[in-house]
Amino acid sequence: MTTLYLALAAGAVVGIALGGLGGGGSILAVPALIYLLDFTPVAATTASLIIVAATTATSLYTHARDGNVRWRTGLLFAAAGIVPALLGGALAGRLPEALLTAAFSVIALTAGLRMLRSRRADNDQDRPIRPAHAAGEGASLGAITGFLGVGGGFLAVPALVSVLGLKMKAAVGTSLLVITITSLAALTARTSTADGLRWEVIAPFTGAAILGAWDGKRLASKISGTTLQRTFAIVLIAVAAVMLTDAFI
Repeated sequence: MTTLYLALAAGAVVGIALGGLGGGGSILAVPALIYLLDFTPVAATTASLIIVAATTATSLYTHARDGNVRWRTGLLFAAAGIVPALLGGALAGRLPEALLTAAFSVIALTAGLRMLRSRRADNDQDRPIRPAHAAGEGASLGAITGFLGVGGGFLAVPALVSVLGLKMKAAVGTSLLVITITSLAALTARTSTADGLRWEVIAPFTGAAILGAWDGKRLASKISGTTLQRTFAIVLIAVAAVMLTDAFI
């Protein structure tokens, strides 16, 4: 019963982050699965992709309904990341668990620091999209998604705003499209690691994340985006410190 409560609580936090920030929650899913729910690093990254794909696909619907998804940009961004996601997913299952944990913690730390420094200011309007920039950013995101089992919204949202010139609301909605596609691509390369997954944990975790994403979207309209972003950034940095310590001790 304790495991069920932990899965529900962790899923709710992940969903709130994904729904409110368009990213950040997925990078919390892996450490929650490892340290709270006793998954191995490889199983946790695979389970995270399942959770993230289901949650972002659901949240994508609400953002699309509000007109906050730039489909052409998102599809171009995601298409460039499909092959890197497949390669990263295939490579992840062949690496030592300590190395995978260390790599994940470094990315989490980088993401936390990046979120802590960045501002969530809206642009007046979307700028013209540069296909080469979209493809380059998408390929990088896909590789990280496949390798570490995270959706990558913490990287996609800043890139969509600063590099591709989308407004923040559009960047959050479009990032969900990108995350859904790259997560599904990465999962196809991880079919060999799906055996033995604890679905009795993944199912409630995913259900709570989906519900949390709806709450996150509403929360983002009531609480300062900067406050929400900084809170998750601090949590990410703390999680990264714990995982780095665990990887080398």
